[in-house]
Amino acid sequence: MQELLTVTGLILKAEPIGEYDRRVVILTKERGKIAAFARGARKQNNRFMASTNPFSFGEFRLYAGRSSYTLAETFISNYFEGLRSDYEGAYYGMYFLEVCDYCTRENNDERELLKLLYQSLRALCAKSLAHELVRYIFEIKTVAINGEFPGIPNGDKLLESTLYAVSYIVNSPVEKLYTFTVTPPVLQELGRLAAYYCRQSLDGNFKSLEILKSL
Repeated sequence: MQELLTVTGLILKAEPIGEYDRRVVILTKERGKIAAFARGARKQNNRFMASTNPFSFGEFRLYAGRSSYTLAETFISNYFEGLRSDYEGAYYGMYFLEVCDYCTRENNDERELLKLLYQSLRALCAKSLAHELVRYIFEIKTVAINGEFPGIPNGDKLLESTLYAVSYIVNSPVEKLYTFTVTPPVLQELGRLAAYYCRQSLDGNFKSLEILKSL
């Protein structure tokens, strides 16, 4: 009998396989990014129908195969349902999922990025911060977690509050990131810096970001 593997993670994407199955990509605490098959997940009333959608966070029990996993049980603790009623917020969330899919690998230690993703989605749902600020914090911290933060660009004159915000984002634990707001001029400068860092380190083609630009 195959042994069950239990992981904690968040579903980054799901795609149809065959007539009724679904392939999901999960960012996990224990194994980094993994792919798993959910048999019958697209059948009406199947127990995996809701729990294998993107944004689903919780515990997943899997059977390990040679090159992928098969889902046995799911115990979802957060569906981030607040994004269902927030059209713009949902696209920001999907952009975060795409970035994490782009940056992560199987069997890597991706715990910090998983924590960042979880807290960033919570911040979008809370609506206490502007979506743009959540995005810039997420982008700058992602670059820092990946060890690619280059510092402040030479010759870039920035407000003291912007310099402080960047230092706070880079050096603070993920759990304390979304605890501050900024003025419009600082938000604008953070956006310019985040765009610069993304051009250097996150050069993927993110479909959700293109949609956000058109909103």
